[in-house]
Amino acid sequence: MALYSEKVMDHFENPRNVGKLADADGVGEVGNAKCGDIMRIYIKVEDGIIVDTKFNTFGCGSAIATSSMATEMIKGKPLEEALKLSNQAVVEALDGLPVQKIHCSVLAEQAVRAAIVDYYEKNGIEYDKEKLAIHDCHDCESCGH
Repeated sequence: MALYSEKVMDHFENPRNVGKLADADGVGEVGNAKCGDIMRIYIKVEDGIIVDTKFNTFGCGSAIATSSMATEMIKGKPLEEALKLSNQAVVEALDGLPVQKIHCSVLAEQAVRAAIVDYYEKNGIEYDKEKLAIHDCHDCESCGH
């Protein structure tokens, strides 16, 4: 069995939505100090819908693939639906990830959430700060991600 699925390899070799949105309505950046992955996700929002999204990721192939898949999964979605994106949904959409790379999917989920929180804050939109708190994962082994 291959270490990475065909979908992971496809999103790594041909990532979707790579780049920066100069006029982004929200930007989320998260990172993992232990593995060195850093993800930045940009969103453009119109009438509560994510109409465009881009990402910049510094990291391994799994980090790039999960960023690419996450942006594909939230594009065209209402903000409330995009907030429901889970790392498990990203893993499933990629047909799996090695256990030691699951933290990349967690970062993708957190980057999406951070971009939406940034949008809410820039626009004075109330949100549940506790529910949307970003977990600062410095050591994946100790936090279980």
